[in-house]
Amino acid sequence: MAEKLTTQEGQPWANNQHSLTAGQRGPVLIQDYQLLEKLAHFDRERIPERVVHAKGAGAKGVFKVTHDMSAYTKADLFNGEGKETPLAICISQVAGELGYPDTIRDVRGFAVKFYTEQGNYDIVGNNTPIFFINDPLKFPDFIHSQKRDPRSHKRDVNMQFDFWAHSPESIHQVTYLMGDRGNPTSYRTMNGYGSHTYKWVNAAGEQFWVKYHFISDQGVSNMTNEVAEKLAGQDTDYLQNELFSAIEDGNYPSWTIYVQIIPYQEGLDYKYDIFDVTKVVSHKDYPLQEVGVMTLNANPDNYFEDVEEIAFSPANLVPGIEPSLDKLLQGRLFAYKDAARYRLGANYEQLKANRPRNEVHNYARDGFMAQNQDGSVNYEPNSQGGPVEDPHASISGDMFQGMTGAYEPYDTDYYSAAGRLYNLMSEEEKQRLVETFKQTLGTIDSLENKRLMVQQMARADTDYGQRVADAIGVDMADIDL
Repeated sequence: MAEKLTTQEGQPWANNQHSLTAGQRGPVLIQDYQLLEKLAHFDRERIPERVVHAKGAGAKGVFKVTHDMSAYTKADLFNGEGKETPLAICISQVAGELGYPDTIRDVRGFAVKFYTEQGNYDIVGNNTPIFFINDPLKFPDFIHSQKRDPRSHKRDVNMQFDFWAHSPESIHQVTYLMGDRGNPTSYRTMNGYGSHTYKWVNAAGEQFWVKYHFISDQGVSNMTNEVAEKLAGQDTDYLQNELFSAIEDGNYPSWTIYVQIIPYQEGLDYKYDIFDVTKVVSHKDYPLQEVGVMTLNANPDNYFEDVEEIAFSPANLVPGIEPSLDKLLQGRLFAYKDAARYRLGANYEQLKANRPRNEVHNYARDGFMAQNQDGSVNYEPNSQGGPVEDPHASISGDMFQGMTGAYEPYDTDYYSAAGRLYNLMSEEEKQRLVETFKQTLGTIDSLENKRLMVQQMARADTDYGQRVADAIGVDMADIDL
């Protein structure tokens, strides 16, 4: 019989799958100390590289507005055609360490820091519009399954599929990852996504839900498993070096930024849960609207200062842009800044790569490596002429009602989105997808996990499940549909 789950202090742990929320669709509660402690411990597990996204490339550039968005958001960087905002970007592997080959199949992080006139705004997404999980309580466990076995210290496909097989919400992202776009030919030839749903608010106080899409102007191209494996042996930094060389040669890559804009109430009533990051919003229902163009035109001056010391967080928001009800996003609002303070120190935001272009005025003082401090008042309220609040930055609230509890997701249809993705693939893409599963899922030891994965695929699409079952030697008669 399995041991009972406990906290680090030995208290019994009742639910390790779902965070406490205010109602079934409400935000995550800060009283969920088990979530906070789990994330805080997880953020401190690697020294000194990033816990995730350790290996990657960075660049600098500019964003230029082509279509004014002031009807939807008061965020300064999206207001006024022709407006330009400097930026920095990191594109990275999720799972591998600093020295890991960057052509190994993996989700790629796509993080952009806009140095706006209202402070830094970060979009911290991936090259996929979705993710494996939809609750922050499961994030440390997911990353553990993608890292190294605690005994052998090997990255183990058995661990990966053990987690995925028992997390059916992951099948949409697993299908995406094992498909062609899991191995981009270049960082320049892949799209980026904000992944989560965010809220935009205009100057009149009207609210909209929004999803970000960075569409590569170079087009999308991908490499086969064979090419990726060959390159991994020839140059472990292939994708990083390819991007650096392109920019150094003046071949500046660009992405056109689009958004899907969803009216507030329509988003709450949409047929899929728009706050579940394992799902997408149909382009037919809410077409892409062009916002502007992001161009990368400069390499780092110093990789350590510009890439290793830069810190992104989805909590870096500016007036006119706010979080949504997405549970995983709300967990990331805490975890990213906490990880940065652990990795870089309490004053990491004073480092060059993280300093905003506008002046900073607040009452935070001291701590390791504090810089540029003066003798001004360090408390509020005061009569010393200290900085005062800006009502312009107030958020637009959401109405909640419900009983506190650790709820399952609002929308438990984990499979149909993966089925739609599968049926968007060409016949050749489907064949490559099945072959990739044969080379990965087909090699694991657990027959139970093979069957669970095939079950998820068959529930997504019968043909999908049957093809993979045939490829890895699973009998569909043993699959409970």
